[in-house]
Amino acid sequence: MSVQKVDIKYTQLFINNEFVDAVSGKKFSTINPANEKEIAQISEGDKADVDKAVAAAKKAFARNSEWRTMDASCRRKLINKFADLVERDLEYIATLETMDNGKTYVDACNDVKFSIEVLRYYAGWCDKIHGHTIPADGPNFVFTRKEPIGVVGHIIPWNYPFMMLAWKWAPALTTGCTVVLKPAEQTPLSALYAAALSKEAGFPPGVINVITGYGPTAGAAIAEHPDINKVAFTGSTEVGHLIMQASGKSNLKRVSLELGGKSPLVIFDDFDVKKAAEIAYSALFMNHGQNCCAGSRTFVHSKIYDEFIKYAKQLAMNRKVGDPFNSQTEQGPQVDEEMFNKVMGFIKSGKEEGAVLEVGGERYGNVGYFIKPTVFSNVTDNMRIAKEEIFGPVQSILKFDTMEEVIERANKTMYGLAAGVLTNDIQKALIFAKSVESGSVWVNTYDAITPQTPFGGYKMSGIGRELGEEGLKEYLETKTISIKLPLKTDMLKSI
Repeated sequence: MSVQKVDIKYTQLFINNEFVDAVSGKKFSTINPANEKEIAQISEGDKADVDKAVAAAKKAFARNSEWRTMDASCRRKLINKFADLVERDLEYIATLETMDNGKTYVDACNDVKFSIEVLRYYAGWCDKIHGHTIPADGPNFVFTRKEPIGVVGHIIPWNYPFMMLAWKWAPALTTGCTVVLKPAEQTPLSALYAAALSKEAGFPPGVINVITGYGPTAGAAIAEHPDINKVAFTGSTEVGHLIMQASGKSNLKRVSLELGGKSPLVIFDDFDVKKAAEIAYSALFMNHGQNCCAGSRTFVHSKIYDEFIKYAKQLAMNRKVGDPFNSQTEQGPQVDEEMFNKVMGFIKSGKEEGAVLEVGGERYGNVGYFIKPTVFSNVTDNMRIAKEEIFGPVQSILKFDTMEEVIERANKTMYGLAAGVLTNDIQKALIFAKSVESGSVWVNTYDAITPQTPFGGYKMSGIGRELGEEGLKEYLETKTISIKLPLKTDMLKSI
């Protein structure tokens, strides 16, 4: 199957339930990375447009608004209706993702399916968020309320455009917040279509707003806005720093960040080598390597290292690269020319620093941002490809001998998003899981992410958690209410 073009229905900003041009009238191109051709011209929002969207979101969050006074069970119905519409249009949304991002159509369909699961999971939470009564000292009746934090800004990346939208919107809407979202400039199409579906689902005006544009303008305006009470960002650690700074300089808005990673996957010699190579292959090459929790440092025990390299090399050689709409294709292009050049720069660095290029390392084809699946062996900890986030189809395989050694090396990074361990020894698994500094640890598997399981990082991989019940806490304030009871002093003394 190969789909060359579909009708692009929405290219304007979405503010207060209407599609509108940017105040400046400016537009930018979104490019198909498989053929380097323009897909559409998209409205380029900036601070003036963010101001309009925030004003709409603030009005929708007003105390007596339709959204604030809506029953929690009604919010559940709205989110489920939105999920129904996403399911109805799954193939169209996946097509937009593949055109805009370059990921395979099969993967894009799976992304949308997972997004639906996330939406429905959180919809079920709408009428189950509540406070507690507290047996406080003194003649007081004390209870807590869980209240929505208010207007939230969402800034999402290009590697999982629709899925990251669902991860952000679902808990925000469940808790009763209103949203101003900026999708990545490389991949705006699915977010704009989601905005249209939100209106069709029946969300009141101003609850959901989408501003397309660039990070230094639209993104910065969201991060700095004094009427935005929280920003949730997924992207690079460098930009995460900027968002934290903007929060401090403005209104000390709450910030949650899901940032970069250089995740270790540790393979012990008691695990089946062929199976280990298959898990490591998926852990790294999924989504063309454009995955924040990719198992990008593959640590293999010295006893099985050479055998592992043979399997890893063969898997990469067999990986089918090409038209992302072909059902046989496993890997499409990188998202844009900038990322293509960045990954090729890392490959050059690996060769120059002495790693052994086992396979790949070259451009695939003459058109589009395709890179052949690449495997490096004899990688050492001091090499750039072992220290920095590549975000591409480049597997770096390192050798280790002991548990203590590999734990120390796994933790010797500024990142701490995810980690994996493959072993048939439960003690090894538990020791590693307890010792590694990462938000997720996967044992004998990788990327085991579900709507119910919290996801986020240690150290410079981020702040806060998404998914699961933990994801709701990022959008809630806790209010403590104390009521003095008319109890006599002598009654208290007699207790």
